[in-house]
Amino acid sequence: MDKKAKNILQYVFWAAVAVVLLWFCFRAVNWNEFIGALKVCKWGHMVTALLCGGLFVLLRSLRWHMLIRPIDPSITWVDVFNAYGIGYVVNLVLPRAGEVVKMGYVVKHSAQDADGKRKFSWDSAIGTFVVERGIDAIVVVLMTLVFLWGMWDTLGAVMAQSLGQGSSALIWGTVVLTLLGIVFLLLCYFLRERGGLWGKIWGFMTGIGKGLSSFRHMERPWLFILYTLLIWGCHWLAGAAVIWSLEDIEPFTSMELSDAFYLMVAGSISTLIPVPGGFGAYHGAVASTLQALHGIPLGSGMIYATLNHESQILGQALTGLWGYIHESFIRRKP
Repeated sequence: MDKKAKNILQYVFWAAVAVVLLWFCFRAVNWNEFIGALKVCKWGHMVTALLCGGLFVLLRSLRWHMLIRPIDPSITWVDVFNAYGIGYVVNLVLPRAGEVVKMGYVVKHSAQDADGKRKFSWDSAIGTFVVERGIDAIVVVLMTLVFLWGMWDTLGAVMAQSLGQGSSALIWGTVVLTLLGIVFLLLCYFLRERGGLWGKIWGFMTGIGKGLSSFRHMERPWLFILYTLLIWGCHWLAGAAVIWSLEDIEPFTSMELSDAFYLMVAGSISTLIPVPGGFGAYHGAVASTLQALHGIPLGSGMIYATLNHESQILGQALTGLWGYIHESFIRRKP
């Protein structure tokens, strides 16, 4: 099977998963209630949620540019912003493919050295990508701990039982994978002088290390941290805006700002399922969390999940549309 056919099958599979998840989520929806809620929803607050979707892309591109700049100062923030927006649009169709498109776009705009190689190469791009995702993973873990601490009375017994059943396998799996990774790195290091495949792998890893080390060479690390806080604050604000838009509608009248935080955590964890645009996985995770926190039926919880998800997706899609127009028609590069 060639690569193109494999990619098509992979997309069809995850698209089918998204459809199945959406069907499970929406089958319990009372459509009269759903449409009624949309009619009385405060759409001014929904505009805030939509703007948060665009602001999210803006902040992420500013943060990534801070990692790229020490490696290749010729890459502008506009290059990164356009790449991020276009990548999000691609992710709506092909899950995870947008990350490859995003990095490829930035590499394409990188300057060339005396040997004709890109200063910001693919391996450097992967390194900076790992830094970004690593920082976000740490934030999600911390938020999850806050979530569990705040809701331990409600969810603690279930979580403790689940962790107790799977902790042994998780620990041993982590140990084995770590040891295998260390052995592979040592092999690459000691065999690098032989050239060939080992030399190429070590060279690629060196490039990734260059991308990873870009964090140490940033001019203002505190600004990177500030962007990270603003990125997740933007997510929180979007969820809060949806709560405010539904504040006069039962059963959402009792929801508070803390609920927006807990739902943000649930939505972030749902991204581990690589369905196009998070459709289905996000809706199910958020609606299930609302049911656990407030006893809101899954069908009713879909109202919040749909408004929050689709408003942010639309904001991100608009930035991607602008990025495509800007790159393709306003300033075309060879």
